[in-house]
Amino acid sequence: MKLELVRATALAAELTAEQCATLAGAMSVHELADGEVLVKEGASDNRLYAVVSGALAVARKSDGEWVNLHVLIKGDLANELGFMDGRPHYAALRAAGPTRVLGLERGQLELLLQRDPVIVYRVMRAILRVVHVVLNRMAMHASELTNYIFKVHGKY
Repeated sequence: MKLELVRATALAAELTAEQCATLAGAMSVHELADGEVLVKEGASDNRLYAVVSGALAVARKSDGEWVNLHVLIKGDLANELGFMDGRPHYAALRAAGPTRVLGLERGQLELLLQRDPVIVYRVMRAILRVVHVVLNRMAMHASELTNYIFKVHGKY
């Protein structure tokens, strides 16, 4: 089952079937109930998460209530920066309904570096592709917001 879940993620985009099996051996499956917190705000976590079903909310508490800043769905990755450098989370990762994620601990990927560096190279390329898409999306939103604020381009 875990192998099929890995194959369906962006992390497996450039991996062979054998490499997917190796990566699956390094990953863990996390089943989350609605509202369950995967990573607390302010906590450091050295795992990369791939949403395989359900949704993860990037959320903060405000006046005792959860406020969703963004919702990650099937195919999205979470905690890329924490995975790379251990930065604390600016917000919590919280299940928005029943959710299943795959987790890859940084140490497990580092162990693979010795056994099969090609897997690590290809996984890192996949992470960078996803981060690039997210950054482009954020730039587009920032541009749209600027256009709205300054009422340029006749869209508003």
